[in-house]
Amino acid sequence: MAAFMGVDLGTSSIKVLIVDEEGKVLAQSARSYRYSSPVNGYAEQDPEEWWEAFCQASREAVGSLEIPAKEVKAVGFSGQMHGLTVLDRNKKAVRPVILHCDARSKKQADELNEKIGTQRILRETMNPYCVGVALTSLMWLKEKEPENYERIRYVMLPKDYLKFRMTGQISTDCSDAAGSLAFGIREGKWSEEILQLLELPREWFPEVYETADVIGKLGKKAEEETGLKEGTLITAGGADQVMQAIGSGMILPGQATSNIGTAGQISVQTGQPIVNPSLNTNTFTSYKKDKWYVMGAMSDAAGSLNWLNQFFGRPDYDRLNRQVEEVGPGSGGLLFYPYLSGNRCPHLNPDISGIFAGITWNTGRAQMSRAVMEGVVFTLKECMELVCSLGVSVEEVMASGGGARSRPWLQMQADIFGIPVKTTLSEEQAGLGAAIAAGTGAGIYRDVQEGCRQTVRYSRDIYEPDLENRKRYREYYELYKEFYRSCEKTLEKLTLLGRREERS
Repeated sequence: MAAFMGVDLGTSSIKVLIVDEEGKVLAQSARSYRYSSPVNGYAEQDPEEWWEAFCQASREAVGSLEIPAKEVKAVGFSGQMHGLTVLDRNKKAVRPVILHCDARSKKQADELNEKIGTQRILRETMNPYCVGVALTSLMWLKEKEPENYERIRYVMLPKDYLKFRMTGQISTDCSDAAGSLAFGIREGKWSEEILQLLELPREWFPEVYETADVIGKLGKKAEEETGLKEGTLITAGGADQVMQAIGSGMILPGQATSNIGTAGQISVQTGQPIVNPSLNTNTFTSYKKDKWYVMGAMSDAAGSLNWLNQFFGRPDYDRLNRQVEEVGPGSGGLLFYPYLSGNRCPHLNPDISGIFAGITWNTGRAQMSRAVMEGVVFTLKECMELVCSLGVSVEEVMASGGGARSRPWLQMQADIFGIPVKTTLSEEQAGLGAAIAAGTGAGIYRDVQEGCRQTVRYSRDIYEPDLENRKRYREYYELYKEFYRSCEKTLEKLTLLGRREERS
């Protein structure tokens, strides 16, 4: 029986999953890392660190297999979105990757939105230019680091760097290309109009494949580094949201995933590209060029809880979850706004900062932890409401990411969304999605949908909204929105003052 590897390149770790044709996990491994923030609002990673972490995890996973490495027929990828990854003429990294959670390029984002114009944006990229996306970061690089800009010969997205190191081929896929905001969402190709307008060389941008397409084979040097066998098929992969949807079996219109990872997203599959004149949601290409999804995204979801934990120490999560459940809805009158890296949806504002509101002498770790969890879900609720206002129907929600491993966080989603929330038996949906794409590329599954039917398994536990909790949360949710409106300008001023002090 054939096996497939799914690689999930995240912001804080890389995970490797090897499964058989039925989705049974044969081996898995992971390596953690951190991004650097040399200035408040900056977020960078060295792609060489990704490669080293992947090689370590891959060797460990392959080494633990009870079958020969040659039985791993193909590798698929899930990647953190938007990050600007640039190589020089010798295919060496020009500089560290500017990540999706980087907030340095607000000036360039504003200039792009004005120069390109709303009508052209709605026609071509269908998404607003904001901080942290590849094209905006590229414009920052052109203005602030012209010597590095002049060295650029290749532009790609984060996961594409791993594929390059494995095959020597530079490529991307349609879902990640869409997130660069240099891609025509409707036509499924790089936007010649946008590139010409911004005087960007077309040859910098690689060939675009669909997620399950084979883009090359593992090379000899990569065999030595990864433990995989030379000639293993390498598929194009996709953006993390797309791969999580595949690994959750949520690939049909109306099916939604609620992801609480380092960042957070509500993502709904659609049968057509959704136009949002307000440009405060995202419509991206999915795993094929004629499939799409609409998404509301936030920069700091589970990452907010990690931030809080640094003050209290790393917790026993089972114990923390029990303590959080004892606090109850509303966290004792405490609200948290998870805007540590600004906000994308529903408030497209990189100059906003996070806040706790309602702290008293009775506020402790359990209350603050629950408030962080609730603040994340309140923001996701706002995202869902925006998506639905565009005429999109959410018929079922599948939870994914680290938040899907927390019982209170799952119940909060059901209570605040007012919709039953389900989970899969696999805790690594993105990795499984990548493996399904690899199996499809290898010809084991006729298509991605068949791969989902054959491999995705669902938990019997379904989290139903609690009517009493739902009533209490409606009141807190209205306060959550009201308080934001009252303090938005003050938070902007604080953020800008803080940045000014750090740079002085």
